Amino acid sequence: MDLLPLKPFSAELSNFRKEMDRLWKRFFGDAPFAPGFLEGWAPTVDISETPKEFIVKAELAGVDPKDVEVSLSGDLLTIKGEKKKEEEDKDAEHYFAERFWGTFQRSFKLPASVQEDKIEATFKKGVLKIRLPKVAEAQHKKIQIQVK
Repeated sequence: MDLLPLKPFSAELSNFRKEMDRLWKRFFGDAPFAPGFLEGWAPTVDISETPKEFIVKAELAGVDPKDVEVSLSGDLLTIKGEKKKEEEDKDAEHYFAERFWGTFQRSFKLPASVQEDKIEATFKKGVLKIRLPKVAEAQHKKIQIQVK
């Protein structure tokens, strides 16, 4: 029978903590939080593709459409804007607050070229919808297989 050294439980926790710190640094660097946590809030986005276009939907509840800017530079689509803080009642006590406000910016690299002059952006019920038609060369074409 081998003798094993007695390790107090606190030593095991210390080793676990060191391993978790090492993994955290591996993924996020030396910052105590992931970059997205430090930069404020960012709207959630859905991106889909059809044979003829890309569709981007950004959830912007509480954002005035006048405070949103959409731009395309080469193959980089950028959505930026600001969600303004609402007036607060000075006499109110806040027991819980988790809504975000402030400036935001999201950028996405498009996998194919789009027709810049035909891009459409609409805002309805707090959702920004951007339709980006593909150029003819980028559209998916189904090729029929012939059996001989």
